[in-house]
Amino acid sequence: MRVYLRTFGCRANQYDTEAVRTMLEESGHAIVSSAADADVAVFNSCAVTSDAEAELRKVVRRAAREQPALRSVVMGCAAALDDDRPVALQLRGLPSVEQVVAGADMPAIAAALALPPGSANVVTRTQSGTRALLRIQDGCDEHCTFCATTMARGASRSRSLDDVVREAAGLAERHPEIVITGIHIGSYGADIGSSLGALLTRLVREVPQARFRLSSIEATELDDTLVDLLAGAPRQLVPHVHAPLQSGSDPLLRRMGRNWYTSATYSSAVEALAGRMSILGLGADVIAGFPGETDADHRATVDLVNYLPFTYLHVFPYSVRPGTAAVRLPNHVAPPVAQQRAAELREIGARKAAGYAASRSGGTADVVVLGSRGEREGLTGDYLTVTPADPSLPRGARFTGRLAMERDRLLALTADC
Repeated sequence: MRVYLRTFGCRANQYDTEAVRTMLEESGHAIVSSAADADVAVFNSCAVTSDAEAELRKVVRRAAREQPALRSVVMGCAAALDDDRPVALQLRGLPSVEQVVAGADMPAIAAALALPPGSANVVTRTQSGTRALLRIQDGCDEHCTFCATTMARGASRSRSLDDVVREAAGLAERHPEIVITGIHIGSYGADIGSSLGALLTRLVREVPQARFRLSSIEATELDDTLVDLLAGAPRQLVPHVHAPLQSGSDPLLRRMGRNWYTSATYSSAVEALAGRMSILGLGADVIAGFPGETDADHRATVDLVNYLPFTYLHVFPYSVRPGTAAVRLPNHVAPPVAQQRAAELREIGARKAAGYAASRSGGTADVVVLGSRGEREGLTGDYLTVTPADPSLPRGARFTGRLAMERDRLLALTADC
Protein backbone atom coordinates (compact mmCIF):
# COMPACT_ATOMS: atom_id res chain seq x y z
CA MET A 1 0.00 0.00 0.00
CA ARG A 2 1.30 3.45 -0.95
CA VAL A 3 0.31 6.15 1.54
CA TYR A 4 0.42 9.94 1.31
CA LEU A 5 0.63 11.83 4.61
CA ARG A 6 -0.30 15.52 5.03
CA THR A 7 -0.26 17.43 8.31
CA PHE A 8 -2.00 20.66 9.23
CA GLY A 9 -1.39 22.61 12.42
CA CYS A 10 0.84 22.34 15.44
CA ARG A 11 3.86 20.27 16.38
CA ALA A 12 1.68 17.90 18.38
CA ASN A 13 -0.09 17.06 15.12
CA GLN A 14 3.24 16.70 13.37
CA TYR A 15 4.38 14.22 16.01
CA ASP A 16 1.16 12.22 15.56
CA THR A 17 1.80 12.03 11.82
CA GLU A 18 5.32 10.76 12.50
CA ALA A 19 3.78 8.04 14.68
CA VAL A 20 1.45 7.09 11.81
CA ARG A 21 4.44 7.05 9.45
CA THR A 22 6.31 4.71 11.80
CA MET A 23 3.25 2.47 12.13
CA LEU A 24 2.90 2.20 8.35
CA GLU A 25 6.58 1.62 7.62
CA GLU A 26 6.91 -1.03 10.30
CA SER A 27 3.91 -2.77 8.72
CA GLY A 28 5.69 -2.86 5.35
CA HIS A 29 3.91 -0.03 3.55
CA ALA A 30 5.47 2.77 1.49
CA ILE A 31 5.18 6.51 2.11
CA VAL A 32 4.89 8.59 -1.07
CA SER A 33 5.32 12.33 -1.53
CA SER A 34 2.30 12.96 -3.76
CA ALA A 35 -1.37 12.10 -3.46
CA ALA A 36 -1.34 11.31 -7.18
CA ASP A 37 0.95 8.34 -6.47
CA ALA A 38 -0.97 7.05 -3.45
CA ASP A 39 -3.54 4.36 -2.80
CA VAL A 40 -4.46 5.90 0.56
CA ALA A 41 -4.06 9.39 2.03
CA VAL A 42 -4.03 10.33 5.72
CA PHE A 43 -4.83 13.97 6.45
CA ASN A 44 -4.05 15.15 10.00
CA SER A 45 -6.37 18.10 10.57
CA CYS A 46 -6.23 21.28 12.65
CA ALA A 47 -9.13 23.20 14.22
CA VAL A 48 -7.30 26.28 15.54
CA THR A 49 -8.55 28.65 12.84
CA SER A 50 -11.19 28.65 10.13
CA ASP A 51 -8.38 29.13 7.59
CA ALA A 52 -6.78 25.84 8.70
CA GLU A 53 -10.02 23.94 8.09
CA ALA A 54 -10.61 25.67 4.78
CA GLU A 55 -7.11 24.67 3.63
CA LEU A 56 -7.75 21.06 4.71
CA ARG A 57 -10.93 20.88 2.64
CA LYS A 58 -9.20 22.39 -0.39
CA VAL A 59 -6.29 19.94 -0.17
CA VAL A 60 -8.56 16.89 0.26
CA ARG A 61 -10.62 17.88 -2.79
CA ARG A 62 -7.50 18.48 -4.87
CA ALA A 63 -6.06 15.11 -3.88
CA ALA A 64 -9.27 13.38 -4.93
CA ARG A 65 -9.07 15.07 -8.33
CA GLU A 66 -5.42 14.05 -8.75
CA GLN A 67 -6.13 10.43 -7.84
CA PRO A 68 -9.77 9.41 -8.44
CA ALA A 69 -9.19 5.99 -6.84
CA LEU A 70 -7.76 7.51 -3.64
CA ARG A 71 -9.11 6.36 -0.29
CA SER A 72 -8.66 8.94 2.47
CA VAL A 73 -8.62 9.02 6.26
CA VAL A 74 -8.95 12.31 8.16
CA MET A 75 -7.62 12.38 11.73
CA GLY A 76 -6.78 15.16 14.21
CA CYS A 77 -8.62 18.02 15.89
CA ALA A 78 -11.01 19.02 13.11
CA ALA A 79 -11.92 15.35 12.73
CA ALA A 80 -12.80 15.20 16.43
CA LEU A 81 -15.38 17.95 15.96
CA ASP A 82 -17.01 16.41 12.88
CA ASP A 83 -20.10 15.03 14.61
CA ASP A 84 -20.96 18.51 15.91
CA ARG A 85 -21.23 19.96 12.40
CA PRO A 86 -24.29 20.00 10.14
CA VAL A 87 -24.21 16.93 7.92
CA ALA A 88 -23.55 19.04 4.82
CA LEU A 89 -20.32 20.39 6.39
CA GLN A 90 -18.95 17.16 7.81
CA LEU A 91 -15.49 16.09 6.67
CA ARG A 92 -16.74 12.58 5.92
CA GLY A 93 -18.73 14.11 3.06
CA LEU A 94 -15.59 15.24 1.23
CA PRO A 95 -14.59 13.27 -1.89
CA SER A 96 -12.46 10.16 -1.22
CA VAL A 97 -12.91 10.36 2.58
CA GLU A 98 -13.84 6.91 3.90
CA GLN A 99 -12.91 7.26 7.59
CA VAL A 100 -12.82 10.14 10.11
CA VAL A 101 -10.83 9.40 13.27
CA ALA A 102 -11.01 11.77 16.22
CA GLY A 103 -7.68 13.11 17.44
CA ALA A 104 -4.72 10.73 17.43
CA ASP A 105 -6.42 7.46 18.33
CA MET A 106 -3.71 5.15 16.99
CA PRO A 107 -5.68 1.87 17.34
CA ALA A 108 -8.57 3.48 15.43
CA ILE A 109 -6.19 4.77 12.78
CA ALA A 110 -4.58 1.34 12.50
CA ALA A 111 -8.03 -0.18 12.02
CA ALA A 112 -8.96 2.46 9.41
CA LEU A 113 -5.80 1.56 7.50
CA ALA A 114 -6.38 -2.21 7.92
CA LEU A 115 -3.12 -2.62 9.84
CA PRO A 116 -2.49 -5.39 12.38
CA PRO A 117 -3.86 -4.45 15.84
CA GLY A 118 -0.44 -4.56 17.50
CA SER A 119 0.99 -2.02 15.05
CA ALA A 120 -0.61 0.84 17.00
CA ASN A 121 1.93 0.43 19.83
CA VAL A 122 4.54 2.54 18.08
CA VAL A 123 7.60 4.35 19.37
CA THR A 124 9.20 6.69 16.86
CA ARG A 125 12.95 6.31 16.35
CA THR A 126 13.56 8.07 13.03
CA GLN A 127 11.41 10.99 11.91
CA SER A 128 11.27 12.80 8.59
CA GLY A 129 12.57 16.12 9.93
CA THR A 130 16.09 16.97 11.07
CA ARG A 131 14.66 17.96 14.43
CA ALA A 132 12.59 15.25 16.11
CA LEU A 133 9.28 15.88 17.86
CA LEU A 134 8.40 14.23 21.15
CA ARG A 135 4.83 14.53 22.44
CA ILE A 136 4.82 14.21 26.22
CA GLN A 137 1.11 14.75 26.88
CA ASP A 138 -2.20 15.27 25.14
CA GLY A 139 -5.27 17.36 25.93
CA CYS A 140 -5.84 20.48 28.02
CA ASP A 141 -7.77 21.24 31.20
CA GLU A 142 -8.07 24.98 30.55
CA HIS A 143 -11.06 26.53 28.81
CA CYS A 144 -9.95 29.47 26.69
CA THR A 145 -13.11 30.90 25.17
CA PHE A 146 -11.59 31.13 21.67
CA CYS A 147 -10.12 27.61 21.53
CA ALA A 148 -11.63 24.48 20.02
CA THR A 149 -8.66 22.30 20.94
CA THR A 150 -9.95 21.36 24.39
CA MET A 151 -13.17 20.10 22.80
CA ALA A 152 -11.16 18.15 20.24
CA ARG A 153 -8.39 16.73 22.47
CA GLY A 154 -10.10 16.27 25.84
CA ALA A 155 -8.56 16.44 29.29
CA SER A 156 -4.80 16.59 29.85
CA ARG A 157 -3.11 13.16 29.92
CA SER A 158 0.61 12.72 30.61
CA ARG A 159 2.83 9.95 29.29
CA SER A 160 5.00 8.20 31.84
CA LEU A 161 8.50 9.58 32.44
CA ASP A 162 10.06 6.25 31.54
CA ASP A 163 8.24 6.06 28.20
CA VAL A 164 9.23 9.62 27.27
CA VAL A 165 12.88 9.12 28.24
CA ARG A 166 13.02 5.81 26.34
CA GLU A 167 11.65 7.37 23.15
CA ALA A 168 13.96 10.38 23.50
CA ALA A 169 16.99 8.11 23.80
CA GLY A 170 16.08 6.38 20.54
CA LEU A 171 15.44 9.65 18.72
CA ALA A 172 18.73 11.13 19.96
CA GLU A 173 20.65 8.47 18.05
CA ARG A 174 19.50 10.05 14.78
CA HIS A 175 18.39 13.61 15.58
CA PRO A 176 20.52 16.41 17.08
CA GLU A 177 17.51 18.27 18.49
CA ILE A 178 14.31 17.02 20.11
CA VAL A 179 11.35 19.39 20.47
CA ILE A 180 9.17 18.72 23.52
CA THR A 181 5.59 19.13 22.42
CA GLY A 182 2.00 18.55 23.46
CA ILE A 183 -1.22 20.52 23.80
CA HIS A 184 -0.38 22.00 27.23
CA ILE A 185 3.13 20.89 28.14
CA GLY A 186 3.27 23.02 31.29
CA SER A 187 0.63 20.76 32.83
CA TYR A 188 2.80 17.68 32.27
CA GLY A 189 2.89 15.35 35.26
CA ALA A 190 0.00 16.86 37.23
CA ASP A 191 -1.99 13.66 36.72
CA ILE A 192 0.89 11.27 37.47
CA GLY A 193 2.58 12.96 40.41
CA SER A 194 5.42 14.54 38.46
CA SER A 195 6.23 17.79 36.62
CA LEU A 196 7.76 19.15 33.44
CA GLY A 197 10.82 20.20 35.41
CA ALA A 198 11.31 16.66 36.71
CA LEU A 199 10.98 15.27 33.17
CA LEU A 200 13.49 17.72 31.68
CA THR A 201 15.92 17.01 34.51
CA ARG A 202 15.88 13.33 33.57
CA LEU A 203 16.12 14.02 29.85
CA VAL A 204 19.11 16.34 30.25
CA ARG A 205 20.85 13.79 32.47
CA GLU A 206 19.99 10.58 30.63
CA VAL A 207 19.99 11.75 27.00
CA PRO A 208 22.98 14.12 26.94
CA GLN A 209 23.81 13.82 23.25
CA ALA A 210 20.74 15.77 22.05
CA ARG A 211 19.62 19.28 22.75
CA PHE A 212 16.00 19.74 23.86
CA ARG A 213 13.66 22.58 23.00
CA LEU A 214 10.39 23.46 24.71
CA SER A 215 7.50 24.18 22.40
CA SER A 216 4.81 26.63 23.56
CA ILE A 217 4.66 26.96 27.36
CA GLU A 218 2.82 29.41 29.62
CA ALA A 219 5.20 31.99 31.10
CA THR A 220 3.79 31.45 34.59
CA GLU A 221 4.52 27.70 34.36
CA LEU A 222 8.29 28.21 34.13
CA ASP A 223 9.21 26.93 37.57
CA ASP A 224 12.61 27.24 39.28
CA THR A 225 13.78 23.87 37.92
CA LEU A 226 13.06 24.84 34.30
CA VAL A 227 14.61 28.29 34.68
CA ASP A 228 17.73 26.74 36.25
CA LEU A 229 18.05 24.35 33.28
CA LEU A 230 17.45 27.07 30.69
CA ALA A 231 20.04 29.33 32.31
CA GLY A 232 22.55 26.69 33.38
CA ALA A 233 22.46 24.03 30.67
CA PRO A 234 21.85 25.86 27.36
CA ARG A 235 23.46 23.11 25.27
CA GLN A 236 21.01 20.58 26.71
CA LEU A 237 17.88 22.77 27.07
CA VAL A 238 18.16 25.55 24.52
CA PRO A 239 17.71 29.20 25.59
CA HIS A 240 14.40 29.66 23.81
CA VAL A 241 10.91 30.08 25.24
CA HIS A 242 7.66 30.59 23.34
CA ALA A 243 5.16 31.90 25.90
CA PRO A 244 1.62 32.67 24.63
CA LEU A 245 0.53 36.18 25.62
CA GLN A 246 -2.66 36.61 23.53
CA SER A 247 -3.36 40.08 25.00
CA GLY A 248 -1.78 42.68 27.23
CA SER A 249 -5.20 43.80 28.50
CA ASP A 250 -6.37 42.18 31.74
CA PRO A 251 -10.11 42.65 30.98
CA LEU A 252 -9.57 40.99 27.60
CA LEU A 253 -7.59 38.12 29.15
CA ARG A 254 -10.59 37.45 31.42
CA ARG A 255 -12.92 37.46 28.40
CA MET A 256 -10.57 34.98 26.78
CA GLY A 257 -10.88 32.69 29.82
CA ARG A 258 -7.15 32.98 30.52
CA ASN A 259 -7.63 33.55 34.23
CA TRP A 260 -4.37 32.05 35.49
CA TYR A 261 -2.27 35.13 34.72
CA THR A 262 -2.46 38.89 34.26
CA SER A 263 -0.30 41.23 32.21
CA ALA A 264 1.66 41.93 35.41
CA THR A 265 2.30 38.27 36.33
CA TYR A 266 3.23 37.48 32.73
CA SER A 267 5.68 40.37 32.72
CA SER A 268 7.16 39.33 36.05
CA ALA A 269 7.73 35.77 34.84
CA VAL A 270 9.39 36.94 31.61
CA GLU A 271 11.55 39.52 33.37
CA ALA A 272 12.67 36.96 35.97
CA LEU A 273 13.67 34.55 33.20
CA ALA A 274 15.41 37.22 31.11
CA GLY A 275 17.30 38.35 34.21
CA ARG A 276 18.90 34.91 34.46
CA MET A 277 19.76 34.53 30.77
CA SER A 278 22.64 36.08 28.86
CA ILE A 279 21.02 34.84 25.61
CA LEU A 280 17.27 34.29 25.27
CA GLY A 281 15.06 33.75 22.23
CA LEU A 282 11.59 34.81 23.36
CA GLY A 283 8.43 34.48 21.30
CA ALA A 284 4.71 34.87 21.91
CA ASP A 285 1.32 34.34 20.32
CA VAL A 286 -0.96 37.39 20.20
CA ILE A 287 -4.59 37.60 19.08
CA ALA A 288 -5.76 40.85 17.49
CA GLY A 289 -9.42 41.84 17.34
CA PHE A 290 -10.84 39.48 19.98
CA PRO A 291 -14.54 40.19 20.68
CA GLY A 292 -14.87 43.29 22.84
CA GLU A 293 -11.31 44.50 22.20
CA THR A 294 -11.27 48.29 22.40
CA ASP A 295 -8.64 50.72 21.19
CA ALA A 296 -7.43 50.91 24.81
CA ASP A 297 -7.14 47.09 25.02
CA HIS A 298 -5.12 47.03 21.82
CA ARG A 299 -2.90 49.84 23.06
CA ALA A 300 -2.23 47.89 26.27
CA THR A 301 -1.06 44.95 24.15
CA VAL A 302 1.12 47.18 21.98
CA ASP A 303 2.69 48.78 25.06
CA LEU A 304 3.44 45.42 26.70
CA VAL A 305 4.88 43.94 23.50
CA ASN A 306 7.09 46.98 23.07
CA TYR A 307 8.27 46.74 26.69
CA LEU A 308 9.15 43.05 26.97
CA PRO A 309 12.27 41.55 25.30
CA PHE A 310 10.50 39.56 22.60
CA THR A 311 12.64 38.39 19.71
CA TYR A 312 9.68 37.47 17.47
CA LEU A 313 5.87 37.37 17.54
CA HIS A 314 3.17 35.16 16.02
CA VAL A 315 0.15 37.42 15.50
CA PHE A 316 -3.30 36.14 14.52
CA PRO A 317 -6.49 38.08 13.83
CA TYR A 318 -9.30 36.51 15.87
CA SER A 319 -10.94 33.60 14.05
CA VAL A 320 -14.47 32.46 14.92
CA ARG A 321 -14.54 28.80 15.94
CA PRO A 322 -18.05 27.30 16.03
CA GLY A 323 -18.95 25.84 19.41
CA THR A 324 -16.55 28.00 21.41
CA ALA A 325 -17.77 30.44 24.06
CA ALA A 326 -16.23 33.41 22.27
CA VAL A 327 -18.80 33.09 19.49
CA ARG A 328 -21.48 34.20 21.96
CA LEU A 329 -19.55 37.21 23.26
CA PRO A 330 -20.87 40.65 22.30
CA ASN A 331 -19.10 43.42 20.40
CA HIS A 332 -17.24 41.45 17.76
CA VAL A 333 -14.51 43.54 16.14
CA ALA A 334 -14.88 44.36 12.45
CA PRO A 335 -12.40 42.28 10.38
CA PRO A 336 -10.69 45.32 8.82
CA VAL A 337 -10.00 46.70 12.31
CA ALA A 338 -8.64 43.33 13.49
CA GLN A 339 -6.40 43.13 10.42
CA GLN A 340 -5.10 46.65 10.99
CA ARG A 341 -4.28 45.88 14.63
CA ALA A 342 -2.59 42.63 13.62
CA ALA A 343 -0.48 44.49 11.06
CA GLU A 344 0.71 46.94 13.71
CA LEU A 345 1.71 44.12 16.05
CA ARG A 346 3.46 42.24 13.25
CA GLU A 347 5.48 45.36 12.41
CA ILE A 348 6.62 45.56 16.03
CA GLY A 349 7.49 41.86 15.97
CA ALA A 350 9.50 42.25 12.76
CA ARG A 351 11.39 45.23 14.19
CA LYS A 352 12.21 43.35 17.38
CA ALA A 353 13.32 40.27 15.42
CA ALA A 354 15.66 42.33 13.25
CA GLY A 355 17.09 44.14 16.25
CA TYR A 356 17.73 40.91 18.14
CA ALA A 357 19.41 39.26 15.16
CA ALA A 358 21.69 42.28 14.75
CA SER A 359 22.54 42.20 18.45
CA ARG A 360 23.78 38.60 18.13
CA SER A 361 26.34 39.47 15.47
CA GLY A 362 29.80 38.83 16.87
CA GLY A 363 28.58 36.28 19.37
CA THR A 364 28.59 32.49 19.23
CA ALA A 365 25.72 30.06 18.86
CA ASP A 366 24.95 26.35 19.03
CA VAL A 367 23.79 25.58 15.47
CA VAL A 368 21.99 22.60 13.93
CA VAL A 369 22.09 22.35 10.12
CA LEU A 370 18.72 22.03 8.39
CA GLY A 371 17.50 22.07 4.81
CA SER A 372 17.98 20.09 1.64
CA ARG A 373 21.26 19.85 -0.28
CA GLY A 374 22.14 23.21 -1.79
CA GLU A 375 19.68 25.04 0.49
CA ARG A 376 21.35 24.56 3.84
CA GLU A 377 20.40 26.77 6.77
CA GLY A 378 21.08 26.56 10.45
CA LEU A 379 18.93 26.98 13.54
CA THR A 380 20.52 28.38 16.67
CA GLY A 381 19.56 27.41 20.19
CA ASP A 382 17.87 30.80 20.63
CA TYR A 383 15.78 30.21 17.49
CA LEU A 384 17.59 32.30 14.89
CA THR A 385 17.86 31.14 11.30
CA VAL A 386 21.46 31.45 10.09
CA THR A 387 23.46 30.51 7.00
CA PRO A 388 26.37 28.11 7.64
CA ALA A 389 29.51 29.50 6.04
CA ASP A 390 30.59 25.94 5.21
CA PRO A 391 28.05 24.66 2.61
CA SER A 392 29.46 21.13 2.82
CA LEU A 393 28.11 20.55 6.32
CA PRO A 394 25.54 17.75 6.17
CA ARG A 395 21.96 18.02 7.29
CA GLY A 396 21.84 17.25 10.99
CA ALA A 397 25.37 18.48 11.75
CA ARG A 398 25.70 20.39 15.00
CA PHE A 399 28.44 22.93 15.58
CA THR A 400 29.40 26.04 17.51
CA GLY A 401 29.47 28.99 15.12
CA ARG A 402 30.56 32.61 15.41
CA LEU A 403 27.79 34.83 14.06
CA ALA A 404 28.25 37.77 11.71
CA MET A 405 25.68 39.95 9.98
CA GLU A 406 26.08 40.19 6.21
CA ARG A 407 23.49 41.97 4.07
CA ASP A 408 20.67 41.49 6.58
CA ARG A 409 21.37 37.81 7.17
CA LEU A 410 23.32 36.06 9.90
CA LEU A 411 26.23 33.83 8.91
CA ALA A 412 27.64 31.10 11.14
CA LEU A 413 31.26 31.74 10.22
CA THR A 414 33.26 29.08 12.01
CA ALA A 415 32.48 25.46 12.68
CA ASP A 416 33.64 23.13 15.41
CA CYS A 417 31.70 19.97 14.58
